[in-house]
Amino acid sequence: MVRILLVEDDETLLEMISEYLNENGYEVVSCTNAQDAADLAYEQTFDLLILDVKIPKGDGFSLLSSLRKLGVTTPSIFTTSLNTLNDLETGYASGCDDYLKKPYELKELLIRIQSLLKRNFSHTNSEFIELGNGYKFYPQSKNLTKDDANVSISGKESELLTLFLQNKNKLLSKQTIFERVWGFDEEPSEQSLRVYIKNLRQILGKDSIINKRGDGYIYV
Repeated sequence: MVRILLVEDDETLLEMISEYLNENGYEVVSCTNAQDAADLAYEQTFDLLILDVKIPKGDGFSLLSSLRKLGVTTPSIFTTSLNTLNDLETGYASGCDDYLKKPYELKELLIRIQSLLKRNFSHTNSEFIELGNGYKFYPQSKNLTKDDANVSISGKESELLTLFLQNKNKLLSKQTIFERVWGFDEEPSEQSLRVYIKNLRQILGKDSIINKRGDGYIYV
């Protein structure tokens, strides 16, 4: 399931957005200030950030800018009542991918979320990615099917498959994989990683994931 970090200091609006996104199949982790948001974004793995700009203990612009400097590349959407061109420029300069002006319809937020998540993959014209041999991967729900029947894979395998698909033909170091797939409070395991790689090769093809010994893995 796609995980979203929602940062909004209006608790009524935060509850409305969380409930709406839950109903549409997203897992939402929420908080109301910049400090808690920074801790969550650094310690946990998210597929999307939705950040209000005017929040306690900081602001959305500075928050995202600091996360980008720390290497957090998660796609992000700013939601704000600030609507000047200077505000828009500051928002994009801080590293956001989309900018939604308040007030907005929840349906519009959903459309932007769906569009941004699709854009984060190379197959932007489809709800799923054809993996071959009847396998399809649905990046928004992180579901895997074979011949249109659901295939059970672990959460870690789903996260790892997502990471490979987003970085096809790119070398991913073990450290990068551990940081993106394992939570902050989890101990990464090379043995577990090898098992996940073995299982994904059974889906993608035995020669699809190349082990660059000492460096990492490449999905080709």
